[in-house]
Amino acid sequence: MNALTRGKWLALLCLLPFALFFIVFEIAPLVWVLISSLQTEESGWSLENFTRIFTSKFYRQAVQFSLEISFYSSIFGIIIATLGSYSLRRVDSPLRNFVTAFANMTSNFAGVPLAFAFIILLGFNGSITLMLKQAGIIEDFNLYSKTGLIILYTYFQIPLGVLLLYPAFDALREDWRESAALLGANGWQFWRHIGLPVLTPALLGTFVILLANALGAYATVYALTTGNFNVLPIRIAGLVSGDVSLDPNMASALAVVLVALMTVVTVVHQLLLKRSYHVSR
Repeated sequence: MNALTRGKWLALLCLLPFALFFIVFEIAPLVWVLISSLQTEESGWSLENFTRIFTSKFYRQAVQFSLEISFYSSIFGIIIATLGSYSLRRVDSPLRNFVTAFANMTSNFAGVPLAFAFIILLGFNGSITLMLKQAGIIEDFNLYSKTGLIILYTYFQIPLGVLLLYPAFDALREDWRESAALLGANGWQFWRHIGLPVLTPALLGTFVILLANALGAYATVYALTTGNFNVLPIRIAGLVSGDVSLDPNMASALAVVLVALMTVVTVVHQLLLKRSYHVSR
């Protein structure tokens, strides 16, 4: 056995723990959820769970709210994160390291602490809400509505977006801007023909990650609304561990729908990446 063959076997051996972990904690639960989603206590094997999901206004509303909150919070988050990441790359001072460290810390600030902080700030009697009312800027604001949740989700999307996009701006070289300026291109033309095409893969990839991050968020929205807002993670948790009704098979079907949504988003992302690659060439 030569050195190359031994190296391949050693690499496979080192990969074995990861493969076992992936199968046990990723593939096996997904297969179990898929099998459970095709079963009902009354009918046995059937598509009844999925039929109920797409014919029930209640479950369709959960899917709609999850998609709307995730999409808008991801859009707002990536816009703010892009501007913030670009600004950080242009600032050469200790402030850049501080903001990067702060973004790293706040990306993990979620769940009950984040919900409590927003209640103190933007609740019905929150400090910012009261100040805006006194200034006559707003008449009322409901943090526990869809708009309030979009603001809340956008908050924890921004730090993650900054951490993901910050390294991407290393791909933009300063001499490209200088060369474009020498050729008569203004700022908009530089970003239209050079900057944005270079950053497109990073932007699309970050958007998909933010969308997945929002679709799967549970602790924050549960702590804020005590499980009374109709989104997919809340419905899944209610069917698995609720006090009123338990239906793990329906919960599995909702989980499959959630996985399917993310699969569609990922496939679209890959198609857009291929298209942007061919256009850039």
